[in-house]
Amino acid sequence: MKRLRLGHLTAISPLCVVLAGCGAGVGGSDAAKPTATKQAGAKVQEKGKREMKAPAPTTPADFLDLADKAVAAERGWTFAVKGDEGLTFQGQESGATYEATVSRTGEPEALRSQGVITSSKGVRKAEKVFVVGGSTYVKEGTAAWKKGASTDPAMENKVEDPVAAIDAYRGYLKAGNKGVVAVKKGDTAELQVKLQRSRLMDIQGRAYVKTAVRELEPVLTQLQGAGVATGKSQITLARLNETLTLDARTGRIKAHRLGFTFLIPHNGGYITYRQDVSEVNHGVFKGSISLPVGVG
Repeated sequence: MKRLRLGHLTAISPLCVVLAGCGAGVGGSDAAKPTATKQAGAKVQEKGKREMKAPAPTTPADFLDLADKAVAAERGWTFAVKGDEGLTFQGQESGATYEATVSRTGEPEALRSQGVITSSKGVRKAEKVFVVGGSTYVKEGTAAWKKGASTDPAMENKVEDPVAAIDAYRGYLKAGNKGVVAVKKGDTAELQVKLQRSRLMDIQGRAYVKTAVRELEPVLTQLQGAGVATGKSQITLARLNETLTLDARTGRIKAHRLGFTFLIPHNGGYITYRQDVSEVNHGVFKGSISLPVGVG
């Protein structure tokens, strides 16, 4: 970019010297010419400044830079979260849906989620989640609060944070995963990850698969408790779709979605585990987040 500006200034300087020389030779009748020259030079400089504006984002990294700026421009954000998961075998399904309102702030960094889990049998259970000071606090129904490090996989599975998707996508790019693409649709930009049916053992090292695998772990533990022992080498990832939707001009997060399906072999068939989560931006959050009295 600096070379572009220097190029314009180099072009202007000889032009000014020539015009100044002509003005001096003509005399008083052309006294206004130096002023015209300055105006012409100013116009060229202004044109140069316009041309120096940052190019429109096109790559996933460009859009992530824009998203970082948009997030930092406000104190916090609020998102509506919906989730749906199910475990199916021989036509019988056990599952649950989840709805919550998530608010999060940047400085200090904190998150609060208040929602409801509804089982496939219609049983509802309230859930509250706080992330403050590097720790995560979870309360389900009337049970006592649980506290754990925010890096604990069990706690990570409880937290839905669309803003964290920015860093996650940066991790995908840093890891050299080439499955991330930027698709611009009018005033919207989508950073997409799509993975077709693959053996889990072949792709589990890819950065964008790690969240799905982390969500699968407790399911496998439950299945093992029920007598279903299946190694990961036998599991198939049938689908994985992740999309971070941004305002193409401002970088503001519009939504984040993640969906995946695993096929777990059992008795000549498959147990299917699926999960789909959507997080939609509901606007700026101007409040503060602190733990409830007595928690901590």
